[in-house]
Amino acid sequence: MKVKIVNKSPHPLPEYQTLASAGMDLRAFLTEPIHLRPLERTLIPTGLYIELPLGYEAQVRPRSGLAAKHGITVLNTPGTIDADYRGEIKVILVNLSNEPFEIVNGERIAQMVISTHVQAQWEQVEVLTETERGAGGFGHTGKN
Repeated sequence: MKVKIVNKSPHPLPEYQTLASAGMDLRAFLTEPIHLRPLERTLIPTGLYIELPLGYEAQVRPRSGLAAKHGITVLNTPGTIDADYRGEIKVILVNLSNEPFEIVNGERIAQMVISTHVQAQWEQVEVLTETERGAGGFGHTGKN
């Protein structure tokens, strides 16, 4: 599938690192480093603009290395980029660690996954079909 992309940054286009990769790394496009204090969040520009086909979305997700090593994650995981959005891709990062973290220009800050989706049409009814689980909620299937 081909996706139109405008890159206003000097960084390479996002690319898959292996044959089986689902996500492509997004890089920070900054004029100066950002110092993210503990529990602080900020919006990081990428300089990228995309045009997805109808029926597709781009999901912005954390990079596991940043999360595990530094406590840096994407706040609205996954962030959704709709097919009709034409603005710059920006990433909401949050520092969940106890230490400040510096984000520099070109740093890989998140990953993006392109995925299909469907739009639901509601069918309003009075009763739902019964199942074995029923209304059992959070943690219900793990209880013995």
